[in-house]
Amino acid sequence: MRRYTSGLCLFAALTVGGRALYSAAGSDRPPIIGVAHVALRTNDLAAAQNFYGDTLGYQSFEAPKPEAGSSVRFFKINDHQYIEILPHLQSDEQDRLVHIAFETKDARKLRQYLADHNAKVPANIDRDAEGNLSFRLKDPEDHEIEFVEYVRGSVQMKHFGKLLPDSRVSKRMIHAGLIIHDRAAVDAFYRDILGFQVMWYGGKTEDRVDYVDMRVPEGSDWLEYMLNVTNPTPKTRGVMHHLALGVPDIHAAAKVVADRGYSAPQPPKIGVDGKWQLNMYDPNLTRTELMEFRPVQKPCCSPMLLPSEIVTQ
Repeated sequence: MRRYTSGLCLFAALTVGGRALYSAAGSDRPPIIGVAHVALRTNDLAAAQNFYGDTLGYQSFEAPKPEAGSSVRFFKINDHQYIEILPHLQSDEQDRLVHIAFETKDARKLRQYLADHNAKVPANIDRDAEGNLSFRLKDPEDHEIEFVEYVRGSVQMKHFGKLLPDSRVSKRMIHAGLIIHDRAAVDAFYRDILGFQVMWYGGKTEDRVDYVDMRVPEGSDWLEYMLNVTNPTPKTRGVMHHLALGVPDIHAAAKVVADRGYSAPQPPKIGVDGKWQLNMYDPNLTRTELMEFRPVQKPCCSPMLLPSEIVTQ
């Protein structure tokens, strides 16, 4: 089994809107600062409201989505991060994941940067249905990826500082996961073009790589490659196409969701990355992983290259 390593890079610490950034000097690519949202399908909005709203404690709002043919419900994690729920799940075989979005500080410049690197991007950018500047493209594995720049007057900006109750089980989405078959192909996109960096890799055993954490270039969130997945069932796909919410204390978080009536399939455990986690599932079997921010024991297979500051708020 081939081993992958990553050298340490030097970063300059910056802050934008209260979020810590880690920017490599001299890059002509605009900053990509974190996961903005994960968009999921459901066939039961009431059940989704119960899970994301009542159990996880997020308040929400609706916004029209003409391209989707209906409105979309946004469950607000913080001023920069959301879980989007679309009422479009047609069958058990359909992938629940619609797309993953990353926040950038300059969507137009990023679109041009990607075009200059031969990525297939839209010819231009206009304000989207929520009033932001955004665009989408397909990664080498045909996953739909969005980049969004929040703009004054948009739906999200109008809710800035609002809908942030103490009931939130987590105040930060720390990563999202995608099934990946060809690591070299996606590395050419996420690492070589976009500047994502290997933070950690590991596997179910010491001699294999099943997971690769690719941190965004100017932030502490990451995209997790879910490798070695073949012919997944809908349930397995929901496990792999997942989102993770950071918590300071997994046992306290587990008690909160249990007190709200959620029965987890398994108790909290320490994963191969050395972090405490609790796996939860929405009504359509998409996994929400509650995860502590730092390892409590040595991670399997490779060191974890954490940024100097872990964003927890």
